[in-house]
Amino acid sequence: MRSYSPDFTPPWKKSKPVPELAAEYDVVVEEVSTGFCGAVIRTEKTAEGPTVTLEDRFGKHRVFPMTPAGFLHEGAPVTLVRPSAGAGPVRPTRTASGSVAVAHARARVARAGRIYVEGRHDAELVERVWGDDLRIEGVVVEYLEGIDDLPSIVAEFAPGPDARLGVLVDHLVPGSKESRIAARVTDANVLVVGHPYIDVWEAVKPSSVGIAGWPQVPRGQDWKTGVCRALGWPENTGAAWQHILGRVRTYKDLQPELLGRVEELIDFVTAPEDD
Repeated sequence: MRSYSPDFTPPWKKSKPVPELAAEYDVVVEEVSTGFCGAVIRTEKTAEGPTVTLEDRFGKHRVFPMTPAGFLHEGAPVTLVRPSAGAGPVRPTRTASGSVAVAHARARVARAGRIYVEGRHDAELVERVWGDDLRIEGVVVEYLEGIDDLPSIVAEFAPGPDARLGVLVDHLVPGSKESRIAARVTDANVLVVGHPYIDVWEAVKPSSVGIAGWPQVPRGQDWKTGVCRALGWPENTGAAWQHILGRVRTYKDLQPELLGRVEELIDFVTAPEDD
């Protein structure tokens, strides 16, 4: 007869089993030991065990062993497993921007034209949603530290028919400082457009972030810090932005006032010279 040894470990001290997650194409996970976050692009069977290759938003690839509880998915630990035999990688038919995905498309050599955005967060958001489209079109996005010197920045860029410049501006509304600066740029090879939000954070739909709405921040107070304070988040704007950006999966998570402007800029800088 098999002996029975009772387990007197309190329930709250027992380790919970870590769920398994199929490492299917485009699933986004974070490797726990390095913090590398990326989408699954393939899995392989090796002599040392199965591995998974992740691609981050900058196109960098890293290969990791599929160790138990070795990854985080939406903040929770998981054990990655290879997809069921015969399933094969299912590639998306649309990019995050809603464009038709082109299988095996190679990035085009960068154009002379550029898209400038106000800050790092703007650039990261554009990359998150339009990154695939931009690489295929050969469009490079660069960020500015504000637009106070926009006229001189445009002059230094020296735009022309073969090197168009698009600029995305925050809070571009009538009577604003931003609108007055934008009005000073009159070159036909430059397109300055903007959204009405104080900061690009607001261009992410509140429902995607899990909040009822973006709070009103009193004048004279740093807007991002005020948002964190009003929402009860730690006053770490960098961490807050990573939380917000992590909730953006596709164009459906963004407000139309931003979507239309970015699409307009991409069309402008990629238009044929005789347009």
